This record gives sequence, C-alpha cells and structure tokens, in this order.
Amino acid sequence: MQVFNSFGKYGLLAKLFHWITFVILILQIPFGFYLVGLEFSDRRIDLENIHILIGITVFYITLFRLVWKFFNSSPTEGNSFFKGQIFIAKVNHFLLYLSIFTITISGILKKLYMGERLNFLFFKYGFNQDNFTLADTFYEVHIYANYLLIALVTLHIFAVIIHHVVFKDKILNKIT
Repeated sequence: MQVFNSFGKYGLLAKLFHWITFVILILQIPFGFYLVGLEFSDRRIDLENIHILIGITVFYITLFRLVWKFFNSSPTEGNSFFKGQIFIAKVNHFLLYLSIFTITISGILKKLYMGERLNFLFFKYGFNQDNFTLADTFYEVHIYANYLLIALVTLHIFAVIIHHVVFKDKILNKIT
C-alpha cells in the first residue's frame, strides 16, 4: 500500500488520519454528552480527564493531518462532479476542521477558566486566575460546535453514500 496520495486514491497515512479521527469522534461525542448528565463526583472528574485527553489527542491528530494534507495533495476530483459539488465538499471539509478545532479549543479554555491545569501530552498548563463567566461562554461554544460537527459529519456521510450508491462513482474507494 502506498504511503503518499496518488492521482486517484489517498495514501495510507491520509486514510489512517481520516479513519482514526472518525472513530475517535464517533466515540468522543456521545461520551461528552454522557458526561453532561453525570452528577459531580470523583468518577465524573476521572471520566472528564479521559475525555479531555482524547480531545487533545484529536487536536494533535487534526494538526498532523492538515500538515500532511499541505505537503501531500488530495486525489483529483472525478470528472462527474460539477463545480457546485466540489465547492460544497471543500466548504464541508473546511467546516469539519474548523469545528474540530473550535470544540477542542473551547473545551480547553472552559477548563482553564474554571481554574484547572491541563495536561497537553507534552506539557501542563493552567491560568493564574479563573473566570467563570468566560468558562460558561466557552462551554456554550463547545456544545454548539459539537452540534455543528454532528451535522457536518452527517452531511459528509450522506454525500458519500449518495455518490457511491446513486452516482456509482466509487468515491468511497479513494479513502478505503
């Protein structure tokens, strides 16, 4: 299997970034909604720490994915796509990245403004002063960005299904 992208197919690294991110997000989003319903306890704190560690990992994977994408161009679009489809796909991908970064950064800022120190895998950091108003604001951003991500992923999946089943252009073969 090729590591780099080719004219018609994604390479191994791009596929791994895509599918690892997808699987983590499919698990992470319901996990976050589950945490919202828990009463404050040591168990909730432990589970939140796991949620945060996974979120920061997604952030790093997404950064590496964008760097990889910058140096390794995507396969070309098929001839059957009209410019509107290509534009919608590019906007959707951009918003997917933006929502992932928004979710991660707002979650981090919420915790930091709550007065907590966070482990960023490579270093620990915390603010010297808390601000609960900003913490609540970033929490709201975190929640709404998750709803946006759910909508964008749903659109992405439906588009792939439609292309694969209706248009029969084998678009799914590029990333599997």
